[in-house]
Amino acid sequence: MNAPAQKRRSWLGLLIPAVLAFAALIALGTWQIEREASKEGLIAALAARLAAPPVALPPPATWSTLDQASNEYRRVTFSAEFDNANDALVYAAPSAFRPDASGPGFWVFTPARLADGSLVVVNRGFVPKDLWNSTTRPDGQFSGSVEITGAMRFADARRWFTPKDDPIHNLWFLRDPATIAAAKNWAHVSPFYVEQESPVPPGGWPQPGKLVVNLPNNHLGYAVTWYGLALVLLVVFVLWARSASRGAR
Repeated sequence: MNAPAQKRRSWLGLLIPAVLAFAALIALGTWQIEREASKEGLIAALAARLAAPPVALPPPATWSTLDQASNEYRRVTFSAEFDNANDALVYAAPSAFRPDASGPGFWVFTPARLADGSLVVVNRGFVPKDLWNSTTRPDGQFSGSVEITGAMRFADARRWFTPKDDPIHNLWFLRDPATIAAAKNWAHVSPFYVEQESPVPPGGWPQPGKLVVNLPNNHLGYAVTWYGLALVLLVVFVLWARSASRGAR
């Protein structure tokens, strides 16, 4: 076979792989555009939910039927009494919803007893590593019934890279009220927990705070990248195919 014929067969043989690669890049770009629209909708929904005035905490009789999608980040208010002797420390990984809490430290999870005896788990807020022991922040211990305002959250999902909890040292790596309650014998607790906004303890620790929506939304940039790669592939292949065809002629 002469050289021109070989060149022509060469670019024709790569036509199908090039078309498949081009289609894959376009599909990835389109997927990122769809994800951008979905993320924008999620951000808007969460912002609206966190900006709404707080409502009464759902009654305990309805807790087992609560839908996470409809109730997560819903602001609530209720009266309860903290069981200060039963704090649980959850490792505070950086959170897009609490940018005010930074540095190594912990979330302080405490059971709070309602008037009917039911227990709601409350994330009272952030403490730095050197204040992990409640005796170092005595002003942060409320006594008696307290009016609590915060946002409902549901348990984190355990992933393969999540460290193992250490109940012996009262250290947890998942914000999971049921798991913590079972290990600490808190009896039956709410299937959700409440991210406390107020009141702020006199000593400032634990540090409660209002959740903010600060989710990254870089999908448009990713889409431009995939579409750009598709365009580069198209241009390079067309130029190479034209060059090979001229050589064949």
